[in-house]
Amino acid sequence: MNAAPADQIRLLDVQSLDVRLSQLAHKRKTLPEHAEIETLNGDLTQLRDLLVAAQTEESDTAREQTKAEQDVDQVRQRAARDQQRLDSGAITSPKDLESLQHEIASLAKRQSDLEDIVLEVMERREAAQERVAELTGRVESVQAKLNDATARRDTAAEEIDAEVATVTKEREVVAGSIPADLLKLYDKLRAQQGGIGAARLYQRRCEGCRLELNITEINEVRAAAADAVVRCENCSRILVRTPESGL
Repeated sequence: MNAAPADQIRLLDVQSLDVRLSQLAHKRKTLPEHAEIETLNGDLTQLRDLLVAAQTEESDTAREQTKAEQDVDQVRQRAARDQQRLDSGAITSPKDLESLQHEIASLAKRQSDLEDIVLEVMERREAAQERVAELTGRVESVQAKLNDATARRDTAAEEIDAEVATVTKEREVVAGSIPADLLKLYDKLRAQQGGIGAARLYQRRCEGCRLELNITEINEVRAAAADAVVRCENCSRILVRTPESGL
């Protein structure tokens, strides 16, 4: 393949722009905010699970407290009715009086036991409420950090995308001035050789594989026509000759 020396040199410009595009893609992919966001999302998921568990516990204890208070109220009402019957004097039988007094005493004991249960449930509910409040605050804090990290990531990504757009347009312009067959070969080699399809021959060294050409290879390159597209014997990349090639 033959191509004007100027076209071959412009190929180095395309290569430089392609390297920059690869660097930008890598930079976008490895933004530190990505890892930060992943960590924060993990923390947020864990905290939300804990919050749901705490809210469930608070809800359960609220129902338990309501039930316990209803039990106390029922015992209290029954004791009040029994006391009213006792105070009314309507019961004159000693046996019935003794039975009623015993029931009143039993109800008082039952009421006391139930009130202790209410207090115990109230303490557990208060602890659950405090846990809910604590976890809610932590969720909000982590969410704020996540929002901040996401905003920073998006801003950085937008800046990179803007530069990518600029470099891409520049590449289109430069690539448009290069013969199609030469550009096709370059693109093919670039795909095969880790993103580098053309390299400068600098002081007898291929800047693609970083290997110095031996004397035989140097003589072959030196003897090649100026418009001949030379390939590196070691890496097969297009070797672009310049005044600094050392030929």
